[in-house]
Amino acid sequence: MGAEASESGPALRELVREAETSLLECKVCFERFGHRQQRRPRNLPCGHVVCLACVAALAHPRTLALECPFCRRACRGCDTSDCLPVLHLLELLGSALRPARAVHRSAPCGSGTLICHHAFGGWGTLVNPTGLALCPKTGRVVVVHDGKRRVKIFDSGGGCAHQFGEKGDAAQDIRYPLDVTVTNDCHVVVTDAGDRSIKVFDFLGQIKLIIGDQFSLPWGVETTPQNGIVVTDAEAGSLHLLELDFLEGVLRRTERLQTHLCSPRGVAVSWLTGAIAVLECPLAPGTGACSTTVKVFSASMQLIGQVDTFGLSLFFPSKITASAVTFDHQGNVIVSDTSSQAVLCLGKPEEFPVLKPIITHGLAHPVALTFTKENSLLVLDSAAHSVKVYKVDWG
Repeated sequence: MGAEASESGPALRELVREAETSLLECKVCFERFGHRQQRRPRNLPCGHVVCLACVAALAHPRTLALECPFCRRACRGCDTSDCLPVLHLLELLGSALRPARAVHRSAPCGSGTLICHHAFGGWGTLVNPTGLALCPKTGRVVVVHDGKRRVKIFDSGGGCAHQFGEKGDAAQDIRYPLDVTVTNDCHVVVTDAGDRSIKVFDFLGQIKLIIGDQFSLPWGVETTPQNGIVVTDAEAGSLHLLELDFLEGVLRRTERLQTHLCSPRGVAVSWLTGAIAVLECPLAPGTGACSTTVKVFSASMQLIGQVDTFGLSLFFPSKITASAVTFDHQGNVIVSDTSSQAVLCLGKPEEFPVLKPIITHGLAHPVALTFTKENSLLVLDSAAHSVKVYKVDWG
């Protein structure tokens, strides 16, 4: 009898492991089912089972409509129910299960969800904002908008610390700001569609340099780890690298990194790898509808990842219109989506696309994104005229 028990032990353990892998794991996010709210197993009307977090991520934020990720049958998030057999199996196996895998807590693409902790700005303080940046030294938030003074700087608590950039036609004024970045030495760089120029200010708002007559329509702007400036030209279809002497107020060198892009707008640089992501927004011929493409280039400007609206539609039940792009601290590409009022993680460029919604509620028209050193995600919501601060909720 003892010999039989000793022989059955490994077989039972193998059976438990097989149940754990085949029955007790969500096949969308590959996380273990559990009794906690986000990990509870839910029956879809078609009979497939996913965790509650994935139901929330897949469902449309307003209509709650979703498609089963396995059989593509349409249903609604409110039509799901607890999968009692799986819950009972979890209770039955109990301590026989291996500890749940540790989650890397700094990754927005992990199992944690992002929740809005607070917001600042609001109508009047901000008017139709278009660009967002973070000062790497002070942590202050810089926003460009359509107010009387185009550049607004907020402190860590969301209070207005300073503003500058008069609305006007003078050379040092800002007519129509599209985007903004802050350099490593706290200079503020703004793309101005009004006179098709790039304007550089110190952090107190004194004009240092105006770069005109070199761009057809400068749009997106971002700082590199080497304190260079990358700029997209939406009309010329190009991407440029600028090297400036900020103290002297002189443009030292201009390099055209890419040509033949289709209406490039947003741009982001990964401080982990040096990769550059470009958001293209070409108009569909004859329709006026805008499709979007995210292209990611290595530090040596080799194309290493690309995905467009059609490609994303194969993974997500509703249309995706990317409006902004950034990198998180692990090198994942993050985009905002104005069609579903969401923020999505596309994964690392070499894995494109690993689509995971990380914000699905509380946004109206997200137009810019950036991460803080503490890994909070700042989202500029143009329709709400505010900056919303999201943090990871591991509850």
